[in-house]
Amino acid sequence: MADDHKEKPKAYIVNLEDGAVVESPVKVVFGLKNYGVAPAGVDKEGTGHHHLLINASLSDEDMTYPIPADDQHRHFGGGQTQTTLDLEPGDYRLQLVLGDANHVPIDPPIVSKPITITVK
Repeated sequence: MADDHKEKPKAYIVNLEDGAVVESPVKVVFGLKNYGVAPAGVDKEGTGHHHLLINASLSDEDMTYPIPADDQHRHFGGGQTQTTLDLEPGDYRLQLVLGDANHVPIDPPIVSKPITITVK
């Protein structure tokens, strides 16, 4: 049996697939394997908290600084593992980025594969 501690941590969006067509409000469930979730401000090794990027991305340099907090960079510093988004009709790119106690992306990065959804 594989030792779970040796597997790479992985973030993923549980309930939406790339190319999904959905109606607003959109529920997004955050998944995380081989790593723990802790609220912002809690500096415990092996844990972090989710950030949801909406039509945004972070450059390699951006990944060394705290993630901004705005409509395109949603913070879930309470340790939340899901959210509901009110989105206008259109196409959206969604990606999870795990941040440390200070909102800086975990190094090495724990990010989900970006997905695109269409809100009708």
